[in-house]
Amino acid sequence: MNAATQFVDANVEAGRADEVAIRYVANDGAYTYGDVWESTNRVGNALRALDVDLEQRVALLMLDGPDFVASFFGAIKAGIIPVPLNTLLKPDEYEYLLNDSRARALIVSAPLLSVIAPIRGRLRYLRHLIVADPLPTPEQAPGPELPSAAGGQSVHALRDLVGAASPELSPEPMHSDDPCFWLYSSGTTGFPKGAVHLQHDMGVCSDTYAKHVLEIASDDVTFSVAKLFFAYGLGNALYFPFRVGATTVLDHRRPTPANIFDTLRRYEPTIFYSVPTNYGALLADAELPACEALASLRLCVSAGEALPQALYERWKARYGLEILDGIGSTEVLQMFISNRSGAVKPGSSGQIVPGYAARIVDGDGSEVAVGEVGDLLIKGDSTCAHYWNRHEQTKATILGEWIRTGDKYKLDEDGYFWYQGRGDDMLKVGGIWVSPFEVEAAVLEHPDVLEVAVVGAEDEDELVKPRAFVVLRAESARQSDADAAARKATEIQEFVKARIAPYKYPRWVEFLDELPKTATGKIQRYRLREPSANG
Repeated sequence: MNAATQFVDANVEAGRADEVAIRYVANDGAYTYGDVWESTNRVGNALRALDVDLEQRVALLMLDGPDFVASFFGAIKAGIIPVPLNTLLKPDEYEYLLNDSRARALIVSAPLLSVIAPIRGRLRYLRHLIVADPLPTPEQAPGPELPSAAGGQSVHALRDLVGAASPELSPEPMHSDDPCFWLYSSGTTGFPKGAVHLQHDMGVCSDTYAKHVLEIASDDVTFSVAKLFFAYGLGNALYFPFRVGATTVLDHRRPTPANIFDTLRRYEPTIFYSVPTNYGALLADAELPACEALASLRLCVSAGEALPQALYERWKARYGLEILDGIGSTEVLQMFISNRSGAVKPGSSGQIVPGYAARIVDGDGSEVAVGEVGDLLIKGDSTCAHYWNRHEQTKATILGEWIRTGDKYKLDEDGYFWYQGRGDDMLKVGGIWVSPFEVEAAVLEHPDVLEVAVVGAEDEDELVKPRAFVVLRAESARQSDADAAARKATEIQEFVKARIAPYKYPRWVEFLDELPKTATGKIQRYRLREPSANG
């Protein structure tokens, strides 16, 4: 089998070539399944023409749009492994990801070229830099300006490559257990790991969660705030709708409340996917639309972090719509526990998705009683095969048929799962894993900072964000009044934003004379999580 045939070719073979597959916000364009089939074939042929070989990697640093779809499925159809990359990172992070994956080619959206330019000379395996224009232009108009060749890398415009490529491509014969694509996960250590997903994984997720929980159908129109480089967004906005011949709305813009409400009004989706932080931002927006603006929606979905009951109730009170909260992971690819329409328990993650199994265990691996807290293990056929070049972490995480999620949960008598926190210090911020150690390292680069500890804290919507406790270096640097402290806190926040992905910055900066520590000098983070920690 070849996964691209399940999600692209199958729609053409089913007579849907003229049905709309993609509504693209950038040009208000409509792209049919026939268009997607042809562009997929052209990208696959273009990569083959560049001598990107079977099972070599092509990294996708791309904004959401038809080019992403064609590049993702085009690579798969040619037997090449696409590796979508988070578009919110910094140059050093891309250097690590591109070298770790040994990507032979990189397809990058033109607006993101600036983060690749500083590291091109340090990309040991990259041979081809391919530039995509996320804003479609007439055929006669010039494409994006291309950088010069460097470091043994050839440089190409994606539209020139696909324009010269054949629109016919026979799928590379693959086994269902062959590698299909990778997704990088911060996992439980904060160090990015390539989760190797197989040819059958997207089909499993489509035929379990999307079929049994969402009941997605060909007349649905989907819109996801989570972008395609996320495991969550990849299912929401791509392979779920393509599995049944539905339509996806792709928006390359930042997911601000104004942009989201604009898309909801213009394209009238039936399924809306977001994350708790964004639901909170939408409810807080001054331009909150009337209920009629969301009248097309039949489902609202949330994942990425636990949805607080208060947010659920505010959304339902405003729009009369339930939010189906659930939990998935990059390693398992999509949702394995979820609430169902008409059977939501606000504050819970829901019930096990058909096709998956769950266990909650203690430190010895024995199942705990109903109502007791333990570590959540999941079994399902969409679980990644392994982490790329991370043998020990693979063994520690994947236990035969079961995988450790790293989450603490309890189960109630009705079979609903209730999130109790992480089994480590990782934070989920806006649906994205954040390592407190990475944030600490950035804060410590500030010349006035002596020590720092970062923990999770809840904001007014009960969503977790990073909070930094800082000890300054010199007595003269310490803040004598509230205004001076506020200025220093803002200074440190801006300093961090300039060094790591901005969503990771500490939302609060508290100044202490010293950090609480054990006798051996270890920081007592649990004390910093207590409400009185900043007192």
